[in-house]
Amino acid sequence: MADIEPHTAPPLIDFPTDFPIKVMGNTESQFPETVILLIQTIVPTFNPENIESRISSSGKYTSLTCTVRVESQVQLDDIYRLISAHPLVKFAL
Repeated sequence: MADIEPHTAPPLIDFPTDFPIKVMGNTESQFPETVILLIQTIVPTFNPENIESRISSSGKYTSLTCTVRVESQVQLDDIYRLISAHPLVKFAL
């Protein structure tokens, strides 16, 4: 029987790259600062100026689009895990 090599798919993202991460949470004064600190835990050079913020029409929710320079899929996954686990975050895309 011939050895069959497993097929590995090519990466979906070419790293390093500037990657937009959308984060939603309740509109609270500490929400943006918390998200910044979480990202800087993984990417210390993350610049808060790379965030776009929108408040929902009801004012209840805030959406942040954080463009982060990531070096690898592992780093990106670590950011998502850290952000998603925080109680102020409703979800991250």
